[in-house]
Amino acid sequence: MSASIVILLLIIAIGLVLIEIFLIPGIGIAGIAGAILIITSLVLAYEVGTAFGHYVLAGTGLISIGLVLLAFRTKTWDRLSLKSDIHSKVDNHATNLSLGERGKTVSRLNPMGKAMFNNKYFEVSSKGAYIEADSEIEIVQVDHNKIIVIQIN
Repeated sequence: MSASIVILLLIIAIGLVLIEIFLIPGIGIAGIAGAILIITSLVLAYEVGTAFGHYVLAGTGLISIGLVLLAFRTKTWDRLSLKSDIHSKVDNHATNLSLGERGKTVSRLNPMGKAMFNNKYFEVSSKGAYIEADSEIEIVQVDHNKIIVIQIN
């Protein structure tokens, strides 16, 4: 294997990695093919000669570090990240409930589930016990939007 073929493979690999960074960010075929070609060129470089393999390894390491720095500098990761903010909020109907109020479970509480108070549905939590559906419950604690209930026997 000649040194020119190794260098040509390395140039093609770097080109594929650059395509992956600038044109199609993510983990795609170009990036994977570039990584495979880099590894192949390193193996072939050591077949040419040990000293040549060391030079190609050092050069590939420096070029790889440069490509990673270039990827961070060009904000490649910003194109992949979510940029929208959530400006809505959940209505807190738990403030309409009071301690001792009685209702009925709609689903099984294990330990969380749905319950109905005053013909309205709420997400409630039991005090660690499992409560079957259609059971009578009572509110023992209301902390902001968290409603703690117990089963009435």
